[in-house]
Amino acid sequence: MTDSPVKDRTVVVTGAARGIGAALADALARRGARLALLDHDGPALEATAAALPGTAVAVTLDVTDADALEEAAEEIRGRLGRPSVVVANAGIAEGGPFALTDPVTWRRVIDVNLVGSALTARAFLPDLLRTAGYHLQIASLASIGAAPLMGAYCASKAGVEAFTHSLRAETAHHGVAVGIAYLGWIDTDLIRDADRHAALRELRTHMPPPADRVHPTATATARLTRAVERRSTAVYIPRWLRLAQMARAAIPPLVLRASRHHLPRLEAEEPLLPTGLLGAGGHADRTTATGR
Repeated sequence: MTDSPVKDRTVVVTGAARGIGAALADALARRGARLALLDHDGPALEATAAALPGTAVAVTLDVTDADALEEAAEEIRGRLGRPSVVVANAGIAEGGPFALTDPVTWRRVIDVNLVGSALTARAFLPDLLRTAGYHLQIASLASIGAAPLMGAYCASKAGVEAFTHSLRAETAHHGVAVGIAYLGWIDTDLIRDADRHAALRELRTHMPPPADRVHPTATATARLTRAVERRSTAVYIPRWLRLAQMARAAIPPLVLRASRHHLPRLEAEEPLLPTGLLGAGGHADRTTATGR
């Protein structure tokens, strides 16, 4: 697509080794963008970068490492030019009762999803100010309505929503656009791994339609690509999530009612235990942290 606004622009995507990050990077590369891919899973990241058309740079780092992000920003400026777009996509999740969750794992989810997003914005904000660029924060249905057994993830995604609104208000007069993407259930390895755990699977499948539906990654990628090209303030995937945003005050009582109905049965069937970090990204995070 030679007429895309991202053609010949530098775009940074975090959490780009797999899933939505990798798919979005591919879509933007096919529109002529120069891609800078960031992730802590070096081998998977290198493979993703090698498969992209056009120019791509892979930088292996942990988004909670402020110094590494600053060094990455400097490297990207030198190799690709100042970024015009930054997509803060890196994220991890775990499930299970809060009282049984490993505090280190709980904190890690907060650090990657919330602190890592803020540090990403800080590292690349000088570039976006110079280019009057666009920052897109990947958020979640969990930003709008918190669910049981996902305390750290919901807290982190509510936090990135508030941070995004604050950043937008701070930078708008400089010509920087800041957007947020609210994603429902998307067919990634994280969601597939969550569905292997009976409690998480049943909590999803007992949500009222259409909230229980898992959507193809390609659908999310297409919508996110358009959001980047249009510098959208908000994108809802699926679109009906905009209605949930408007009715968000009614969501906690509905979640409470459903939890009181379903959790006793699930607890009676088998113990509700922490899942640990979910998906291939979670496995890579554990491997990086423990060296195993």
